[in-house]
Amino acid sequence: MQPITVSELTKRISLALADPAFQSLAVEGEISNFVHHASGHMYFSLKDSSCRIKAVMFRSRNSRLGFLPKNGDTVIALGSVGVYEPNGEYQLYVDAMYPKGIGDLHLAFEQLKAKLEQEGLFDQARKRPLPLLPRRVGVITSPSGAALRDVIRVLTRRYPGINILVFPALVQGEGAPESLRRALALAQTTDCDVLIIGRGGGSFEELSAFNDEQLARAIARSAIPVVSAVGHETDFTIADFAADLRAPTPSAAAELVVPRQEDLQRTVSSLSTRLLRALRRKVSSERRFLTQLTSSSALQRADFRVNQLRQRLDDIFTSMTLHSTHRLALCRSQLGSFAGRLEALSPLKTLGRGYAICCDEQGRVLRRADEVACGTAVNVTLHQGSLQCRVEGRALDERLEA
Repeated sequence: MQPITVSELTKRISLALADPAFQSLAVEGEISNFVHHASGHMYFSLKDSSCRIKAVMFRSRNSRLGFLPKNGDTVIALGSVGVYEPNGEYQLYVDAMYPKGIGDLHLAFEQLKAKLEQEGLFDQARKRPLPLLPRRVGVITSPSGAALRDVIRVLTRRYPGINILVFPALVQGEGAPESLRRALALAQTTDCDVLIIGRGGGSFEELSAFNDEQLARAIARSAIPVVSAVGHETDFTIADFAADLRAPTPSAAAELVVPRQEDLQRTVSSLSTRLLRALRRKVSSERRFLTQLTSSSALQRADFRVNQLRQRLDDIFTSMTLHSTHRLALCRSQLGSFAGRLEALSPLKTLGRGYAICCDEQGRVLRRADEVACGTAVNVTLHQGSLQCRVEGRALDERLEA
């Protein structure tokens, strides 16, 4: 067996602990050997009746703790296991920590959040934009809470005359999740353009109604865009992640839902001014163009241009007439010349001078006397008419015989 170094062994252990099974853990235990270092980091151990594990919670993580841990506290720590290589020790790296009891609620919150997030319920792609200027805003909250008064005050201040429809619901207690779901279902039957669901601040337990799984699914299914406004800016609930938009407070939700009337009036005024300037520039440009057209010679003396075109048309017609006449005369002259030449070569012309054409019975022209035998019938074509003759005798030209 080949030996390995301590560093290599430690690295192998570190890689093994990087397995997903050792990540995103929730560990319950009692705090011991707690040290809050001057650097801000917290070092301690978590133990139960038989085992102990070292843990560290860095300053960037423990700055968000809602309590100060101490020895003897039973807590639920959320984090991952890793190796501190210089000492070769494995330890728990804590990202969040809650006291036992409250920690159970936070653990359930984290588990539900992970489940719904994995299903795609929180995807930004499915979230809808809010209407630019809603005609009616629905508010789902306690009718006696300060949150409703804050929302109404901000909405009416920003846009006087806005229609507000309140859907009363319990926001705390055992029946709160079902009450919120019923109010949300009722809102779907109205003509509201946007909904605000929420309440004022409170403890994590008091806000737990907005961590209900069925409420989150109902918010995601809503046909009307939903703004979640639960608690204060540092409070987060499952409803916040499922909604189309999260507002840090109910008052902030009202500010997000409607624009300020003064801002809209300024925008309309600015657009109106820009439109008026654009129209004036367009009218001025068209007037300059019209002035150029009316000052042009073509429009000032339109008949002059028409008469010029008419004269040009007459010139073209005259030129075409002269050309066609000349061409016709030339063709006639050529035709007469060709006719004279054809007439001079015509055999009828020769026949008219007393010559005749003699052909045998097959129609072949006879040029020599010895081409036909005595007694043979021949056809003699004259200038006018023809003769059927029989050869009685023949004589050859002596010059030809020579």
